[in-house]
Amino acid sequence: MYLTDFHTHSVLSFDGQAPLSQMAAAARAAGVRELCVTDHCDFLDEGGAPVRTYDWDRAVEQFEQTAGALPDGALTLRLGLELGMPHLDPAAAQAICGRDGVDFILGSVHNLSPERGGGDFYYEDLTDPAVCYGVLDDYFASLLALARTDYYDVLAHIIYPLRYMNPAVTLERYTDVICAILRAAVERGRGIELNTCRGQTLEPWRPILALYRACGGEIVTLGSDAHTPGDVGRGIPEALALLEQCSFRRFAVYQRHQPVFHTL
Repeated sequence: MYLTDFHTHSVLSFDGQAPLSQMAAAARAAGVRELCVTDHCDFLDEGGAPVRTYDWDRAVEQFEQTAGALPDGALTLRLGLELGMPHLDPAAAQAICGRDGVDFILGSVHNLSPERGGGDFYYEDLTDPAVCYGVLDDYFASLLALARTDYYDVLAHIIYPLRYMNPAVTLERYTDVICAILRAAVERGRGIELNTCRGQTLEPWRPILALYRACGGEIVTLGSDAHTPGDVGRGIPEALALLEQCSFRRFAVYQRHQPVFHTL
């Protein structure tokens, strides 16, 4: 089984806990064959303040030091980024995405829109289902705007806000907009991510994967969303099994923004 983890965060992310060298060592211990570091660059910070730059030089330095210390054939290491809400500033997004030597860009939404204050979902009180649905209305509008741009290779964790919401909340009412998001990605040759949330989330992906297949989607990457070494690769074997159950025959990794497929 070829295990890959294309959504991980090092200490260069505001919420990362370890340097890339430790994340890579954990990947090897977990049997992961290919690892992509995708540190955060959100165009809105946790409080909703605008951010429009990313320190690629620091990221490249960490990447090259880690890759250079790996034994030959021990682990394939890829350089990526998780770019949050790039549709808010196309010029800044283009500058960040245009960096040479980058393999992979995840496009994501972690925040309310600027019109709603821009706060990170993690810090919102999402115990009231009515509030949750208002947040989801805003989230999917932002995700659709992002999906209609070219500033990503794969859409990250489409069901992300559910992590923090009342368990009674479902996505049933959002089928139409989710299909619009998936079609926008497919039309641009982009993919989606099956994000295991450190091995905690698998079954909720089943209906999303079915919709993606129905929209003609074929490109799926796998990610643990690990922020600590102990979470690298968590849930990836189970995610591969789920893909096969959902009639997928292959999954993707990325090299220089191009998908490379592996048979399940």
